[in-house]
Amino acid sequence: MGTAAELIQIDVAPRKPAPKPDWLKARAPVGDNYHNLKKLARSLNLHTVCESAHCPNIGECWNHRTATFMMLGNTCTRRCGFCAVPKGRPDAIDFDEPRRVAEAVATLGLKFAVITSVNRDDDILGGARAFAMVIDEIRKQAPGCQVEVLIPDFQGNEEAIRIVVEARPEILNHNTESVPRLYRAVRSGARYERTLRLLEYAKELDSTITTKSGVMVGIGEEMDELLRVYRDLASVGTDVLTIGQYLRPSKDHLPIARYYAPDEFAFMKQEALRMGFRHVESGPLVRSSYHAHEQASSSGITCQ
Repeated sequence: MGTAAELIQIDVAPRKPAPKPDWLKARAPVGDNYHNLKKLARSLNLHTVCESAHCPNIGECWNHRTATFMMLGNTCTRRCGFCAVPKGRPDAIDFDEPRRVAEAVATLGLKFAVITSVNRDDDILGGARAFAMVIDEIRKQAPGCQVEVLIPDFQGNEEAIRIVVEARPEILNHNTESVPRLYRAVRSGARYERTLRLLEYAKELDSTITTKSGVMVGIGEEMDELLRVYRDLASVGTDVLTIGQYLRPSKDHLPIARYYAPDEFAFMKQEALRMGFRHVESGPLVRSSYHAHEQASSSGITCQ
C-alpha cells in the first residue's frame, strides 16, 4: 500500500506563495447594512457562514442585505482540509434556532434566503429536522421568501435527505467541492459517490426540485478531472453549478496549488453549459451562495 501522500497526491512541501492576482482582491466590509446585519445576527445568537468561513465576499453581500445563515452551531464534526469553520465536539442541537433564523430573514425583508449548517454526524436526523423546521418557519414568518438550503451529506442517510426534500425548499444545494482523487484530503469523512447519490436521490424524491452543487479549483486537480466531475453532476440531473477559486484560510489548511485565470473560468462555464446545466456561475470569487438569488432568477428557476 502506498503512503498517505501518494494516495492523496497533494504536494504539501513548503513553498513561496504566489502573489494573489488582482482579480481576487475583494473590498473590505464597510457600510451601515454590514454593521446592522452583524448586530442582528449577534442579538439573535446566530452564526453566518460568511464570517465562519472567512468568505471574501462578505462586504459586498452584507451591504446588499444578503447573508447565508449557518445552523446547528458553529462547531463541525468533520475536519475538511479547506474549511475555516471550527472543528470539535458540538453542543446539542438547538431546535429553537430555526425560529430565530426565520426571524432574522423576516427582519431583513429577504426575498431569497440561503441556509446552511455544519456537519452534525452526531445527530444526523436531528440536523435534517432542523433544516425542515427552518423552511417551515420562514414560510410562516416571511411569506413569499424563497429558500435555498446548502446541506451536508448526512452520511448518505436517505431518511434525512427525504426529511429535507419533503419540506420543499426552492433549491437543494450540496457541494461536491473537489475531484475524487483529492477527496481524502479535501473532504474528510465524505465520499464522492455519496455526494452524487444525494443529488440523484433528491430528484427521485421530487423531480421538480432544483438541485445545485459547487466545486473549488486550485487545490491540485487537473482540468480533465474537473470536466469529468461536471459531467457526473450533469448526469444525475444537477441544475445549477458554481465554480470558484480555493483560497487558503490559514497556513494550517491545504495549500493553493495555483490560481486559475478568468479565461479558464469562462472556459469551464462554457463547457459545463454544454453538458446541460440550467445555470453555471464560474469566476475567481464565486462561492456557493454568492449572488444566489441572481443565479436562480436569471435562469428562470425561481418565480421572482
